[in-house]
Amino acid sequence: MVTPDQYVDQLYEEDEMLKRVKAAIVEQGMPEVSVAHAYGRLLTLLVRISGAQRILEIGALGGYSGICLARGLSGNGGIVSLELKEEYARLAGSHMEEAGFGSLVQYRIGPAADSLKQLKEEGRTFDFFFIDADKENYPVYLEYAIELAAPGAVIAGDNCFLRGRTLNADKNGPSVQAVRRFNEMIAADPRLESTLLPAYDGLALARVK
Repeated sequence: MVTPDQYVDQLYEEDEMLKRVKAAIVEQGMPEVSVAHAYGRLLTLLVRISGAQRILEIGALGGYSGICLARGLSGNGGIVSLELKEEYARLAGSHMEEAGFGSLVQYRIGPAADSLKQLKEEGRTFDFFFIDADKENYPVYLEYAIELAAPGAVIAGDNCFLRGRTLNADKNGPSVQAVRRFNEMIAADPRLESTLLPAYDGLALARVK
């Protein structure tokens, strides 16, 4: 019997552009941790439904999630993408260009917390956030997202289950503890309306009041 995740994957075939992104990630020896295909589709829908125009992506990797986010944009929207490694940002940028979204994205290289601090100092605000980077800083990224959010902004955070480690009381490494804290924060913060989707590796969704 197929799992719910497998059933959804069978219903919605991954398109050729996104398959090429994943193949390039493998060829470059990069971590194979792009967002699940079904969640990529959800990101596109969320951006489109929310009418978001100013997106902040924390973690570019090879550009998979960037393409999914850009597909939901309309009008004069754009993406600021934070990526620690310059070579990852270059690959992501080439894929965004190939997908027709190169002019919509601006990459900032270096530790995301530093870039977030700079964005705050610049007075920037965003109406959609996608958090999918180093897990130990998830609570930091969430707090910055709330501070940088326009009213009604959407925040999405991927890998909230850490392949089951978040749910296992015997697992207490730094990343696990940080993601648990992130999940608790997004569930309890009075500034947010939120939920946690229990499919794939867990996707947290929140709306800033």
